[in-house]
Amino acid sequence: MADDPSAADRNVEIWKIKKLIKSLEAARGNGTSMISLIIPPKDQISRVAKMLADEFGTASNIKSRVNRLSVLGAITSVQQRLKLYNKVPPNGLVVYCGTIVTEEGKEKKVNIDFEPFKPINTSLYLCDNKFHTEFGFIVIDGSGALFGTLQGNTREVLHKFTVDLPKKHGRGGQSALRFARLRMEKRHNYVRKVAETAVQLFVSNDKVNVAGMVLAGSADFKTELSQSDMFDPRLQAKVLKLVDISYGGENGFNQAIELSAEVLSNVKFIQEKKLIGRYFDEISQDTGKYCFGVEDTLKALEMGAVEILIVYENLDTMRYILRVHGAESNGAENDEKTLYLTPEQEKDKSHFTDKETGQEHELIESMPLLEWFANNYKKFGATLEIVTDKSQEGSQFVKGFGGIGGILRYRVDFQGMEYQGEDDEFFDLDDY
Repeated sequence: MADDPSAADRNVEIWKIKKLIKSLEAARGNGTSMISLIIPPKDQISRVAKMLADEFGTASNIKSRVNRLSVLGAITSVQQRLKLYNKVPPNGLVVYCGTIVTEEGKEKKVNIDFEPFKPINTSLYLCDNKFHTEFGFIVIDGSGALFGTLQGNTREVLHKFTVDLPKKHGRGGQSALRFARLRMEKRHNYVRKVAETAVQLFVSNDKVNVAGMVLAGSADFKTELSQSDMFDPRLQAKVLKLVDISYGGENGFNQAIELSAEVLSNVKFIQEKKLIGRYFDEISQDTGKYCFGVEDTLKALEMGAVEILIVYENLDTMRYILRVHGAESNGAENDEKTLYLTPEQEKDKSHFTDKETGQEHELIESMPLLEWFANNYKKFGATLEIVTDKSQEGSQFVKGFGGIGGILRYRVDFQGMEYQGEDDEFFDLDDY
């Protein structure tokens, strides 16, 4: 994950588009004046322009004057946007345009166009905003079977059942063969049940709904299942790997995900575990090439020491730039200060007022710290990795380290820096 800078940049782009889509989902407009246009890669701009011209003619007949003007305005905006493109970009083009009503009840015109990070299939993109590929897992052993999926960072157990199979034994005398046949029959029925359940879960509308399958187990059941005539050929074609595991059930599922890491190396769940694992290794070996917490991470960024900046996707710290009126009256040159506050700290209004005069500082800018990182991380020569708390390591990183940290290029002594710069309570990164 961290070894390929382009992949990291791509992850940041994905995060930005996800954030955009979340805000678009929440947006509501008056009437029908919001246009969503999705053009697949091989389509022609000229065809879309003609379609919009036809729509313009149709929209002229809308009875409501306000709605008619809004729709015509939105169509005109989309037409203007399309003029910026000679041809459809390689991954297609998405345009959102219209007048939305903000939380304060004010109307705001929105005009957004972007090229998705993956080539798009119109119908699929419209019906589902899932960006990652889904993989199916079947964990099967002598005590039961578990069916699950791994999508992006999220693993989900779809179904599980237990089974009580007779063990091999030498008893029975003349009936030993009959016992063996009964045992084989029960085993055969068990494999059939697993194969049938797999079809119910992983095949919908006659199509396999996962990108790949991993069969895992502790005995030879997985091999038997993969070679069995009862196992649906459509699923058989999707099997990526057979994995030997020590346990069954959910523990086996976790182990199967780890052992099939190479095959699923593009899935962010694995990349995240590797990255945060590397971060924890730096800490456990006490190399000094790590930082955590907002203050230390920003100091390291300022020095250009951060190689990989790791931030939790739902980090709630805000970045404020204030104009300090107290400093202004003293004739100080630097009359701005930057604050990094959590929602809990925001409640304390003393951060926003002058300690001596009690005068309130003027707020120049406020934005989520993660968004600021996404816009500025390249200026500091760092790679930005946005992680979740869905993996065990991710959860530990968020709870134990506040969801922000970095792997450094060289050792940095933060304690020594604290003694030198105790007067400099706030640091400003805007000059970089």
